[in-house]
Amino acid sequence: MSNEAAPRDVVRIRQLEAGDLEAMVAIDARILGRRREEFFRLKLKQALADTGIAMSLAAEEDGRLVGFALARVYFGEFGVTERVAVLDVIDVHPEFHGRGFGSALIDQLRTNLLALGIRTLQTEVGWADQELLAFFRRERFQLAQRLCLDLDLEATRT
Repeated sequence: MSNEAAPRDVVRIRQLEAGDLEAMVAIDARILGRRREEFFRLKLKQALADTGIAMSLAAEEDGRLVGFALARVYFGEFGVTERVAVLDVIDVHPEFHGRGFGSALIDQLRTNLLALGIRTLQTEVGWADQELLAFFRRERFQLAQRLCLDLDLEATRT
């Protein structure tokens, strides 16, 4: 397979479908080294239940799912008064990295969200995931003006 970037205008982006579940799980497992079938089953079910403009997208090459993005809209959670979108997952099969599929997914998601009047897309990434951080930097994501906090429930049990 070529490592040449696919022009964004020729990448096929479509809405995710129920039949995409196994391909999504397989791509994610290839990246993480473990299967998250139940997670994706629930996320895809939620995405398919949403009506209106697509927030969860698939990238294809030659009819094969090679990447996807799962996003949702929040209407003022966590003390934020405006609607924001949250990108839960963006995955591109490792054989297709660097070919523009992730960028095409973000571009289409941006178009869809702006059509809804949503101006902010948020996501989280592990501090040590330099490849994903570099991708988000290229896509012009910036550090947010808020902190994510974790509570270790087991360690804080009294």
